[in-house]
Amino acid sequence: MAGLRVLHSLEQWESNWPAPVVTIGNFDGVHLGHQKIIREVVARARRLRGTPVAITFDPHPSRILRAEQSPRLILTAFQKQALLAEAGIRVLIVLAFTRELSLLSPEDFVRRVLCGSLSSREIYVGANFRFGHGQAGGVATLEEMSARFGFRLEVVSPVEVRGEIVSSTRIRGLIQAGEVAPAARLLGRPFALTGTVNPGHGVGRKLTVPTLNLTADQELLPARGVYVTETLLAGRRSPRPSLTNVGYRPTFGGDGLQIETHLLGKRQTIGVDHIEVRFHARLRDERKFPSPEALKAQILKDIERAESFFRRDHRR
Repeated sequence: MAGLRVLHSLEQWESNWPAPVVTIGNFDGVHLGHQKIIREVVARARRLRGTPVAITFDPHPSRILRAEQSPRLILTAFQKQALLAEAGIRVLIVLAFTRELSLLSPEDFVRRVLCGSLSSREIYVGANFRFGHGQAGGVATLEEMSARFGFRLEVVSPVEVRGEIVSSTRIRGLIQAGEVAPAARLLGRPFALTGTVNPGHGVGRKLTVPTLNLTADQELLPARGVYVTETLLAGRRSPRPSLTNVGYRPTFGGDGLQIETHLLGKRQTIGVDHIEVRFHARLRDERKFPSPEALKAQILKDIERAESFFRRDHRR
């Protein structure tokens, strides 16, 4: 994440960062809608010779305001930072979302957060942006305050894909349903799990096909099933085609959720400790087979379908 500065309070803001152009939000997913806002922020900052800035919160505000309804997040903090940096953000301010912060009125929020230490020159938000205690403030509130506090407001229209508005809520629902291909269209890239490789029990290597067993960092997981994926191994630049099962291994009486990835091709990998699995398409539900041999026969068919998917993919 070269070039990105991550701050954890407004007091860390440095006055030598010129003409801050600011956007604010949770940015879970950094999806196409977020990307549109960030592109405009970065382009405007470039024209002003200013600084593209994003403000976000940790934890997600719902963890404080509606803990029982809090969603599982699409991204880890590290993934979010990497994607914002890749999009061109140069300063990311991660504010601790506390009960005290949640009680700020819209005016106090603007005064303290957006126009305090930062002296924001311009502010970009989405059309559904809400802020302040009880989410009492919206874009009309910001517009009214812009003259008083001396900033220019730009409201960015939402992005639609195939007739539906892109949102983090919609993407979460698709992923939880196993609809990873539609989710990728709204994200602008495949949904990805990252994490460590654990040794497993060696059942796949002995009875079916060898796999890398992932302990995921993410809160949000795809529905149980078999997926066409790509797997990026730690230290490598390019991902490898793969087949991934998310489930409980019912054929072997498994009692815990497992994420098992088989690398396509004859060359397997030993000793990898960290991987990223990118989900492209769902092949089928997970189900119990009468024997390991029947399961292996189905996996070989799944591998053929996955290889066909990549042959059709013009990127490869």
